[in-house]
Amino acid sequence: MSKVKRIFLPLIVLSVVALTGCGQKEAGNQSGGDEVVSEKREYKDAELFLSFLDPLRFIEQKSAKEEIERSWDPSYVSMVLEVIRFAGVRDFFAVLEEKTGQSFGNNLDEWYAWLWNEDEVKNADYAYFKSQLYKEIDDRFEKYFLGRGDQTLIRLDEVQWGGVVQDGIPPLRNPEMITVADATYLNDEDIVFGIEVNGDVRAYPKRILAWHEMFVDEVGGVPVAGVYCTLCGTVVLYETVLDGTEHALGTSGFLYRSNKLMYDGATQSLWNTLTGEPVIGPLINKGIALKHRSVVTTTWGAWKERHPNTEVLSLETGHRRDYGEGVAYNEYFATDDLMFQTPFQDDRLLNKQEVLALRFPAHPGEQLAIDAEFLNDNIVYQDQVGEQKLIVFTDKSGANRVYDPGEIVFTSYDGDSTVTDSAGGQWTLSENALTAADGQSVSSLPYHRAFWFGWHAAYPETRLVSGE
Repeated sequence: MSKVKRIFLPLIVLSVVALTGCGQKEAGNQSGGDEVVSEKREYKDAELFLSFLDPLRFIEQKSAKEEIERSWDPSYVSMVLEVIRFAGVRDFFAVLEEKTGQSFGNNLDEWYAWLWNEDEVKNADYAYFKSQLYKEIDDRFEKYFLGRGDQTLIRLDEVQWGGVVQDGIPPLRNPEMITVADATYLNDEDIVFGIEVNGDVRAYPKRILAWHEMFVDEVGGVPVAGVYCTLCGTVVLYETVLDGTEHALGTSGFLYRSNKLMYDGATQSLWNTLTGEPVIGPLINKGIALKHRSVVTTTWGAWKERHPNTEVLSLETGHRRDYGEGVAYNEYFATDDLMFQTPFQDDRLLNKQEVLALRFPAHPGEQLAIDAEFLNDNIVYQDQVGEQKLIVFTDKSGANRVYDPGEIVFTSYDGDSTVTDSAGGQWTLSENALTAADGQSVSSLPYHRAFWFGWHAAYPETRLVSGE
């Protein structure tokens, strides 16, 4: 292990490894594309800060600190904060206060919140600094950032390491599925994430998926990736083939606004989990946006009653974990506190209150969040995002389903499988459509749940519907 790893891996990694039960060996050795070739130029600013990551360079560090103070530039703030976080150089807090005029003491969260709400001041060395800092944790991290200072749609200083190596929280790839009869480990009240693709119905228990945060499989003949960001409470199902190219996705180990970033194996570009789009690397600005499908958050009892032929994840995942209900992230889910801060705070709802999250490619500038508790009290709810009409039905288990009503007015729902329109006609509710007795149907719309803080952090201008 390198000197840098000896310094800061114990500070953050060990707590996360204790939670995830995984580490470098289990991450595998995926190359993720061509090897990184260092750029041929000097990085004077970056080297000043990188010197603090090696305890044997203490003589250099004294002169480096003097040079940083003498030649101070506002673009240094992000590198200062990462040096404090990983090397524990607390003397830099005083430098920050002197140079910025801010008074946040030794509170890193407050310094980051202030930085992220200021206009971004870029340093030409920052991407290189980040690549060299994080490659000491995992060699594959270097490519995420090296030479990509201008290949980014998001602020690099908002990209934070989550505490694990690439795929250190191991995705389930082509996991074993079992029948309802064989799923004796599940209780009816256990939370599951349900999907249906071309008649292929599957359930992914939260108690398992929380340890893996992603599954990659072919469902209903469609290659998909189900991405679970435990921190922001979001499970999104993406089709991974776009324009004939299949994107091999994994867990990068990094976060953006407390939401996990994915990577693709071909280019090591980083992808936004909520949008299915690459945001750092050579794939940006190429019109790539994966199609997302619906995910139902419900209970095992309600799901298997509605879908008695469903398949469900087996406990035989190939990994050793305690898959008991509520074991993974128990402390995190039990409070409203965040593990990683975001730039924005909005107290209209509690941080981890669940919302139904809606966005549509035809209207990228508009998003809608509907409080799940509000929907429990309003089991038929109609709204519109841009020109897209929508209607939400909430069943007896509290699960939401969203459809495009077109010009049809639906007036009531029995909380199970029957919906009635304004003319008294009855429609049968399924995962993919509402169907009338005469065969007429309206299709479902993509949707998923999210914690309020995570959705708001990604879309601070989102419209919120709640009972408050």
